[in-house]
Amino acid sequence: MQAEDIKPLINNAPFTVTPAGPTIGAEISGINLAEPLGQAAFDALYATLMEYKVIYFHNQKMTADQQVAFGKRFGELEVHPFRPDLPNIPEMIVLDNHKDNPVLSTDIWHADTTFREEPTRFSILRCMIKPEFGGDTLWADMVSAYECLSTPVKEMITGLEALHDFKNFSLLYADDEEGQQKLLKMRKLYPRPTHPVVRTHPDTRERVLYVNPQFTIRMLGMSVKESDAILNLLYEQSKTPEYQFRLHWEPDTLCMWDNAGVQHYASNDYWPHRRRMERVAVIGEKPYFDPDAKPASDPKSVTRAHAYEGLH
Repeated sequence: MQAEDIKPLINNAPFTVTPAGPTIGAEISGINLAEPLGQAAFDALYATLMEYKVIYFHNQKMTADQQVAFGKRFGELEVHPFRPDLPNIPEMIVLDNHKDNPVLSTDIWHADTTFREEPTRFSILRCMIKPEFGGDTLWADMVSAYECLSTPVKEMITGLEALHDFKNFSLLYADDEEGQQKLLKMRKLYPRPTHPVVRTHPDTRERVLYVNPQFTIRMLGMSVKESDAILNLLYEQSKTPEYQFRLHWEPDTLCMWDNAGVQHYASNDYWPHRRRMERVAVIGEKPYFDPDAKPASDPKSVTRAHAYEGLH
């Protein structure tokens, strides 16, 4: 999709788009995702996702097969190497957390599977069982995260690369010979990739801050001390509320997001209650940085105005 086509397609969408946040997040209504999408509806939905990066739909009653079919409209689905899946549907991972199965590491800011050479592009998550309270998911706009950095910091990090690793999932393997042999096998299957610290969004051509505390381990070309200092500074960007969006789940709420433009964090505040989600995800492309890429429009930004400014 050409970036110039996004707004015209949204303006003529056969569904209703209600923005829900200052830079990301929109509710979509008037569409049934259990039914096959026509080309016009698909194009408008894709454009809306590019514009808002996170889109959600309430009351989407569908089977697992229908969720898989919806996901396949956006590309080839991945099979997650570490998460459990549904029987006979390997593309559908199950996130079922409760008293006897607390969360592993979803409560750390991340974009999905950046430990892969070709990380997840789109994630499609549906709520099956909601906890009595809590369990929200938060997203951070990583275009705004980049744009709100100072010019000297932008100039320093643009063009650099960082190493990524499935470090959190290594905890799944026992610290014995059998467990370590299994871990070694997974390390051979998924060697540590490098990705640009600032990537070019493949559709909008925006610059995106693309490091995360879940999977990034260090920046290349500098000492560990230097890398840690810069990464910790960059990780703080996702924590800025002004360019976050937060979703309160209900059963049959479905949310789709673009990992090329956002990071997310699942709030771990409901134990011992149960939260069950089912997710399919679309394989992405190898992240890249194009210094000559120009966005079709100025990136959205948040201006924080204070009443005390100018009083001194």
